[in-house]
Amino acid sequence: MSIPKVLAGVAFNVAFYALLLFVPAGTLHWWRAWVFLVVTVAVMVVAILTILPDNSGLFSERARGVVQKGQPLWDRVLVILPVVSFVGQIVFIPLDVFRFHLAPKPSGLVSCLGLALYVAGWWIMTLAMKVNHFAVPVVRLQEERHQRVIDTGVYAVVRHPMYAGFAPMAVGPALWLGSYVAALLAIVPIAVLAVRSVLEERFLKRELKGYHAYREKVRYRLIPFVW
Repeated sequence: MSIPKVLAGVAFNVAFYALLLFVPAGTLHWWRAWVFLVVTVAVMVVAILTILPDNSGLFSERARGVVQKGQPLWDRVLVILPVVSFVGQIVFIPLDVFRFHLAPKPSGLVSCLGLALYVAGWWIMTLAMKVNHFAVPVVRLQEERHQRVIDTGVYAVVRHPMYAGFAPMAVGPALWLGSYVAALLAIVPIAVLAVRSVLEERFLKRELKGYHAYREKVRYRLIPFVW
């Protein structure tokens, strides 16, 4: 994938975030949302610059879509649910902040912690994609790319660092933008990914040589020393 296409992907994602936030808010006068969009641009550009030198082909692979040949039926469902629930959670943030007011707003310290969580989540996922050339959005055996087990970098800490990074990335924006309730709603996409990680491991244990030994070596799925 060319650099212009990658940058176009950044622009699309940021514009999509802006649409999800500003349209339900009914106003552009929301400085925290503007800061969030600027930070999003920054973390995405840093991610691209970090990943490209070692794994330039990954962007093309990740752009192939969420339904692919060789993908189990259960994954065709579970790959969509986290996206839909995450989009719903983001839309709920401005609805709560500007209309529902279901809970007191987070303090300034908690809000800043939310922004830090968002950046940390992005960084964890970036480190995962840097070392894993097979980190595509779908569960399937990538025989044409000679898929192998990755056990270095963040994959030496947890078996699903992409999912582990998604958790703070989902919770963080809600806290920064001012909705405790939306932060709680992040449980939905996180739970779906947790279920997906279990099914994905069953698939990889059966289909990918060396994955059983990797599970024995790296004991934790998502949270070090917990699970």
